[in-house]
Amino acid sequence: MQIGQYQGLPRIIIDPGESYVTKKDEIISTLLGSCVAACLYDPVNRVIGMNHFLLAQQHSAHNAALLGSEGGRYGIHAMELLINQMLKQGAQRIHLKAKAFGGGDVLKLGNELRGGQSIGAVNCEFIQTFLRTEHIPLVASSLGGHIGRNIFFLSNDFSVYVKSIEHAEEQAVIKQEQRFLKRNTALHIPQPSDQADFW
Repeated sequence: MQIGQYQGLPRIIIDPGESYVTKKDEIISTLLGSCVAACLYDPVNRVIGMNHFLLAQQHSAHNAALLGSEGGRYGIHAMELLINQMLKQGAQRIHLKAKAFGGGDVLKLGNELRGGQSIGAVNCEFIQTFLRTEHIPLVASSLGGHIGRNIFFLSNDFSVYVKSIEHAEEQAVIKQEQRFLKRNTALHIPQPSDQADFW
């Protein structure tokens, strides 16, 4: 996690496996490739939070062995951790709403356990299913495709600014995700536009 500035406000930058929750006037941001970020907010109690997870399940691509057990590594644990952190900050589950981003097919790795789906596609399927099961409305999303995304979640109005990332930045995200996969699996696996959108 890093702290910077964006448009005069504190900008909290999270990496894979991390989450952040705040009631302050801050911006939470992250770079996404195959990863998914869930942006949750309680508009009544004005609490926001974001996580960043790479794998929705404990199996990675190509029949890899189970990953280690660190909580934020898996989608289900990442979501539970985020929700619990928000409740501790004063959010109420009944008021939670969600926006979800990422899941681009940038790693080009199919998952044989999921019928050849990419890691990004598995992550997209997971977040949509999780939110539906938990009755948390998904009010906006930009999921899938073949692009990386840079997202900024603003606490003042709960909007999310999404920008497709440049080729060099995307290559850095791909390398980061490959390192994350390699570090956390027992098996070693031998141009975006400048337009931005608000969600």
